[in-house]
Amino acid sequence: MKLSPTNKKRTIQKLNAKAASKKTAPKAAPKKRAASTGKKKRTTAKKPSMLKGISDIRRFFYRNEVPIYFISATNFNLLGADEWIKSFKFICYIECFDGLHPNVFSPKEEMPHEEFQSIEDINNYLLEHKEVVDYIKERGGKGKALFLMFDDRTEKLAKQLDLEVCFPSAKMRNFMDNKVNTNRIAEKAKVPCVPYLLSKVKSYTHLVSISQKKLGTDLVIQTPFGDSGHTTFFISNEREWEKYADEIVKEKEVKIMKRINCRGSAIEACVTQHGTIVAPLMTELVGFKELTPYKGGWCGNEIYADAFTPAIRKKARKYTQLFGDQLRKEGYKGYFELDFLIDQDNQELYLGELNPRITGASSITNHAVFALSDMPLVLFHMLEWMKQPYALNVNAINSRWFKSENIDSWGQIVIKYTEKNVRIITKAPRSGIYVMNEDGTIRFSRMDTHRRAVETEKEAFFLRISRSNDYFYEGADMGILVMRGRLMTDDFKLLPRSLRWIDAIKGMYSAEDFTPDAKSEMNEIGGFKMI
Repeated sequence: MKLSPTNKKRTIQKLNAKAASKKTAPKAAPKKRAASTGKKKRTTAKKPSMLKGISDIRRFFYRNEVPIYFISATNFNLLGADEWIKSFKFICYIECFDGLHPNVFSPKEEMPHEEFQSIEDINNYLLEHKEVVDYIKERGGKGKALFLMFDDRTEKLAKQLDLEVCFPSAKMRNFMDNKVNTNRIAEKAKVPCVPYLLSKVKSYTHLVSISQKKLGTDLVIQTPFGDSGHTTFFISNEREWEKYADEIVKEKEVKIMKRINCRGSAIEACVTQHGTIVAPLMTELVGFKELTPYKGGWCGNEIYADAFTPAIRKKARKYTQLFGDQLRKEGYKGYFELDFLIDQDNQELYLGELNPRITGASSITNHAVFALSDMPLVLFHMLEWMKQPYALNVNAINSRWFKSENIDSWGQIVIKYTEKNVRIITKAPRSGIYVMNEDGTIRFSRMDTHRRAVETEKEAFFLRISRSNDYFYEGADMGILVMRGRLMTDDFKLLPRSLRWIDAIKGMYSAEDFTPDAKSEMNEIGGFKMI
């Protein structure tokens, strides 16, 4: 529509007036700022993005910048963890690799200390060592720490170094490590145990009076703490009672079990916020005189697909999940291991004991095919301490890990010094890969840091623990031998190949008789289990 000349003129005048008013209008007074309160304005921290599944979690650890340490006598239990977790280092008292492992730190100078009585003593020594303190500070000072064993002093020393201990408290672990309490947790979880009683025992007469009706007179007694080689007693008459009476009577409470015809087995698992992840069931090597001086003493493991019937494996997985879920209710999270006893007379499966920690079987678990296909169990453990949200289908993982095709065949042998005399080591074999010759002798093939480099059943990986100038004494750990394939027959006897390897490794050590003149210089690690 066209405007008339008069209307056009009026429209132009209105526009000009409007523009003029904008130019001449006073500016609005600036808003007064609120008086300062001295408080800084909070900035909302960006929340870490959700990790969705295994691939995201693996990438998260490959890019990790937080210093993480495994501090222990040796790095055996978590061999290979440094290949999965960036910024992961081992701090060890014993240098098993002669300085050739790229991620092992071991202090060079020996500080004065009292004789070690436990792994906790070794770890506390390391945390107070100037070289270790300097090493941690050089890497940023803050970080996270893993231990095989620790106590409340370890926790205090770690806190002083600004290290977060990535396990439930020593107090909680100590409570759960008590073999008497283990059975009480099992009752809550509805996991069956060998028929038992929990009681103080005052004498052999008292023992018979409280146990005969329910358990008979052929008994196994366990004191609350200690490994099975030292604190499990087989008693069927008064003469056997007298051998162990002092150790039993001094306890406020012991576990008294019916003696059954059983085979041992072990299973590792991890309590996570999404449920309990369960690894496959392993056989245990127990009490072989070629390997340990202790009757009932653990001396290795095997893992292979047909080690147990499907029914036993299903029961073990079910009971481990139930036990792990109960541990979570008790406030526990992370890595644990259960020993199961299989009754050879009726194939019933019973809980033996709980180890609320990384264990001597962890190296086998964390290097098996099922773990390498997804990720090692220790990474699931660490995830619980990384303040990182993640989503995970635990049932899917457990189903995959249960399949026979995801279980390869490996075994490990823990070789102890079995003689009663004390000797000084003059020569010790190197850690690495060895090859067996046709005549049963072995030769060093190449340096490597764990078993994955073993290619055939003619090879084995040896981790040396006892070194030159160390002392052999009854129960001293000489080293760990890891091989492909079976170690035992189906009736739990060592295979000839296992015996040949054991003899060959022992033959690579040389030692001299102990002399009283050297006693003042003797610096031994006591007769406790270091791995």
